[in-house]
Amino acid sequence: QVQLVESGGGLVQAGGSLRLSCAASGIIFSINTMAWYRQAPGKQRVLVASITRGGVTNYADSVKGRFTISRDNAKNTVYLQMNSLKPEDTAVYYCNADILTGFYSDSSNYWGQGTQVTVSS
Repeated sequence: QVQLVESGGGLVQAGGSLRLSCAASGIIFSINTMAWYRQAPGKQRVLVASITRGGVTNYADSVKGRFTISRDNAKNTVYLQMNSLKPEDTAVYYCNADILTGFYSDSSNYWGQGTQVTVSS
């Protein structure tokens, strides 16, 4: 069984920084794309940033230049460094990953439980 566990959320003033972490554990053969999504109250969950196993990144326009996604393949962990935070970044942030549990298995998509990020003005 695979689990994704996020940490690092909290309350921060506008202009501040936070670093989110998400560690995958369980029976893991390989992890393909890892990503961060967020969901604000009353809104749909949207992609914030993604990173392939090889390190190719993709960002939502709203966070380009402020957020940086990275990963440590040896630790099965993905990070999201968030700088210059704005009140509109307030949301629950979810980790997502495509994970293979065996050499011959297809990848399955997993979600973390979410971590709250609140940015005060």
